[in-house]
Amino acid sequence: MARRAWGRRNRELGPRAALGLAAASIAQSRPSPPPPPPGMPSSRGQRPPPLQLAVACGFVHLICLAAVAVEGGGGGGPCEFSVARGGKHYSFSLASPTKAHRHGVLSEDGFYKVAVNHSVLWFQLCDQMIFNFDPPVCLNCEDCGGPQRCGTQCSALVSNNRGGYDVCTTIGRVSKSHISLIDDINPQKGVVVKMFSSKCSISVYIYCDSTVAHVSDQFVLSGSCDYATTLRHPSGCAQSMSASGNGWGWLATSFVTILCLLGGYILIGSIYRYYFLGIHSVEAIPNLEFWISLPQTIKISEWLEIY
Repeated sequence: MARRAWGRRNRELGPRAALGLAAASIAQSRPSPPPPPPGMPSSRGQRPPPLQLAVACGFVHLICLAAVAVEGGGGGGPCEFSVARGGKHYSFSLASPTKAHRHGVLSEDGFYKVAVNHSVLWFQLCDQMIFNFDPPVCLNCEDCGGPQRCGTQCSALVSNNRGGYDVCTTIGRVSKSHISLIDDINPQKGVVVKMFSSKCSISVYIYCDSTVAHVSDQFVLSGSCDYATTLRHPSGCAQSMSASGNGWGWLATSFVTILCLLGGYILIGSIYRYYFLGIHSVEAIPNLEFWISLPQTIKISEWLEIY
């Protein structure tokens, strides 16, 4: 009876419709694939989560940057300076603490002060000024803290008496500073820290003196608003080393670069195989057989070289 009903239905629908109906019937009769076991992601439409990949890439990038920074040493800050002269490498770290000066070249009072006649010069090195006592009292201090906190938002300020009034002018900011040698031939003499503002500048000559820290009681004005003064300080003495001691630098940099590339390859490849291919456990590491056999391969190579 079922075959007769099927044949009668095929004759009513026509050959093409009957063929489509038969294909649909066969597809429905096939058993559906079993669901994946617990913990195993389905491979249909699976893509590696972009958040995990982004985190992995960022993590590898941070490791590489940290390694390069450690290998390259310190430097690059507003009071860091290094130069090579005569086969030696000279470095200055003005803000680094010393035995006698825990803040380096920075004044522990929060500022240096130089007064000449009716003009007063305040400045701080490597940072903005701080006034816990004897703050500047002058007009036109809006761009360096305002009348209530005058001098606290810049690194150098000068006050000049004009018509019986003290008028302040910002002459330097730590964000606009430049360091150079006092004597290009003799780096051990010290450095010059020059700071700029919109129209003015201040140059502080820091001479190397391992025994005393003393700021001059004079300053020099050149042009309309360019000031200069001197400071003797142990932080002005350079740390020197032979330039040949940096021969390891290129080799260390190459090693760090290769290590970062290898770590990135293994990390990103493992994440791809875990999420995209569904390979779990230690087998998610790409080319696992090669890494396992690598020590034995090295031993065989050494044995062949010996014999």
